[in-house]
Amino acid sequence: MDFWGTVRVVFRRWYVTIPAFLLALGVSFAVYLRIPAMYQSNAVLVLTIPVTGGSVPVDPAYPNPRTNPLLNYDGALNVSASILLQTLSAPETAAQLGAPPGGLTTYTVNNGSSNPELLASGPFVIIEAKSPSPVAARELVTKIVARAKQELAARQRLLQAPPSTYIRLTEMVPPTSPQEQRGGKSRTAAAVLVLGLFCSLTAGFAAESVAAALRRRREGTVPPDPLPPGAPPGRDEPLALRR
Repeated sequence: MDFWGTVRVVFRRWYVTIPAFLLALGVSFAVYLRIPAMYQSNAVLVLTIPVTGGSVPVDPAYPNPRTNPLLNYDGALNVSASILLQTLSAPETAAQLGAPPGGLTTYTVNNGSSNPELLASGPFVIIEAKSPSPVAARELVTKIVARAKQELAARQRLLQAPPSTYIRLTEMVPPTSPQEQRGGKSRTAAAVLVLGLFCSLTAGFAAESVAAALRRRREGTVPPDPLPPGAPPGRDEPLALRR
């Protein structure tokens, strides 16, 4: 059926399509209201080398300069940022921070790339936390920032790096004020509305099919006009009457 045929069916069966569409509109609005609002808070951290560098001055007890092992790579800060991202993204860490997997409160950490294992994005730690509670979203970002600093310091102590060479984690963008994210709610409500529109069209075509079937049944059960006595059967008479 072409477009105008569909339009004619919709208008001809308006008593079915319009109530169905209004029902779909109401359901989509109810879904929009029932989906909890999500709030997002962000923070951006950057790893920096101390102003004294990554090595301590030569000491008579140590013929070679003592260098921070985490700064002994090409792109050392990128490597350290990648290690930190993997640690903060672990499910155990998320559970300890109050955002267990499968919950409504979630967070992501990355270095500006969709693949945190790539090191070309620079020594950044970008944190995004989402929660139905704006307070919880900002508190979670604050916890992650503190945990990132603890993890970085703990790994440098584990490697026995000189304290004066410790990599520093600087808050370039501190935890931001939570902002409501309505994209998910709008997309879900729009999907429900589109599905309801298809259902209303289906209901209209179903009503059209039922009406056509009833009309054909009425036309097929109308008895033929009786013939006058002694009249020969006509050409258009049914075969049963001719016999």
